[in-house]
This record gives sequence, structure tokens and C-alpha cells, in this order.
Amino acid sequence: MTANIVDGKAIAESIYTDLKPKFARLPGRAGGRKIKLGILVVGHNAVTESFVGIKTRNAEALGVEMIRVNVPGTSDMGKIEQAAQRLVDTTDAVIIQLPLPPTVDTNQILAAVPLEKDVDALNPNVAEEERRVHAPVALAVVEILNRSNVKIEDAHTVVVGAGRLVGKPAAWLLKSLGAQVSMFTLEEGSIEDLKDAGIVVSGAGNPGFIKPEHLKRGVALIDAGTSELNKKIAGDADPACAEVASVFTPVPGGVGPVAVAMIFKNLFDLVESTR
Repeated sequence: MTANIVDGKAIAESIYTDLKPKFARLPGRAGGRKIKLGILVVGHNAVTESFVGIKTRNAEALGVEMIRVNVPGTSDMGKIEQAAQRLVDTTDAVIIQLPLPPTVDTNQILAAVPLEKDVDALNPNVAEEERRVHAPVALAVVEILNRSNVKIEDAHTVVVGAGRLVGKPAAWLLKSLGAQVSMFTLEEGSIEDLKDAGIVVSGAGNPGFIKPEHLKRGVALIDAGTSELNKKIAGDADPACAEVASVFTPVPGGVGPVAVAMIFKNLFDLVESTR
């Protein structure tokens, strides 16, 4: 079997092509006002800078002004919350760039972003069904499945990992679209559960642990896990899984670019809903 190897960059470009005229037509743009997207960066590391750079470049291409606030990683909670609130008060939507340093209460900072500006859908005090937009990675998963002609309704689906960025929101969104979803984590379930799944979505951050023998032939395998292996970004799935999958997302270049594009789709939707 030859898998459909998903080109996430191409999908992302098509999303940006659709979004660019929509942003241009938003009220106020004719007068020169740019939509402002705030991003809070706490501390410094090379991986974070890479992700922020990608978001900034795409913002510029869409005519969106990225307002970045940097806070030292040694700052106390009060200073970080003040920085987050400053962005909430002065921009149309806010990204809290994750991960935050281990000394920071991540939930407390994410909770500073109100529903109408929560472009990443990460405020922990808001139920999934109450959000204005869905998590970008979850939206990317659904976009890829739809573009690959994979039926979601009634599909036996296993979501690997239960994190805030991938597992939880992807499981919720797929369930809401009619999939039969179960979750597998290191604490609950077994990797053997994957053998009967028609769709597998993984966001565990455990490089290469999903092997071809764990999967049913013809599975749609959406790998949203990213971690570092031998100084390279790697996914949860061994690349050899493409030999048994009907749909396969490489890492990097699969889910990631589409998820970034969905941040800007969310930004448009939030701004349009408040005009």
C-alpha cells in the first residue's frame, strides 16, 4: 500500500490564499488599521524562537500586525500576568507561547486570555463546547482528514495522548463530528488498541514509538506529536508506518503548518464575530 503522504505546507498555503482577501475586507482595514495579534514569550529558547518566527512571517503575509511581548523566564507570576493583560487590552487576540517555564503556573496565565481573544482555545476555565473557536491542532487534524476524503462520522478512532494542545481538543472535536473515539495514554489503555482503529491521531511526544505492527492496514495516521530525537524534530510514528497507512502525516511538514494556518483562521473568526 502506498500512503497519501500529506503535504501540510501546501494545505496551509491554500488556507492562507483563502484568508488573505477575507482579512483585507474586515472593517477598518480600508483606513489602514491592521488586525493585531499579541504573543507573549516567557524566557528564551531556540525552539520557541523558531515557532514564533513562523507565526510572525505568516502574520506579515496576511497583513496582520504581530505584537510581541518578552518577559524573562525568571519573572514572578505578577509580572507575567501583567504582560498578558497588556496584550489582552491592546490586541485583537492573544497567543501565550507554550511551553512556559516549569516555575510558571501555566493554567493561571492561560486563564488571563478571555474567550473572545483566545485564538489558541486554551483558557482552562472554558468548556470545549463554550469556546468561540477550536484548538488549531484539532482543526488541522479535521482539515487533513477531510482533504484526504477520510470519513470521520462513525469511524473507530484512537487518540494517543491527552495533552491540552493535541489529545484533549482533538478527541472532543472528533467526537462532536460523530467519530467513535477512545484515548490511549501511558496511564490508561494499550498500544494494542491501535490495531482496530481506522483513524489514529497521536500527540504523545514520544518519538517513533508507533510502529507499523501496531496499526491496521489502511489506517489514516495523523501524527501531531513533536519531540527532539538526535537533534532533529521527530513525530510519534516511525516513518515506516507510511507503508501500512492510507494517509500519513510526516513530521515535520504535516500537521504543523496546517495548525499554524488555523491560528489565523481562528483570528479571522474571532475578529469577525466581534465586529
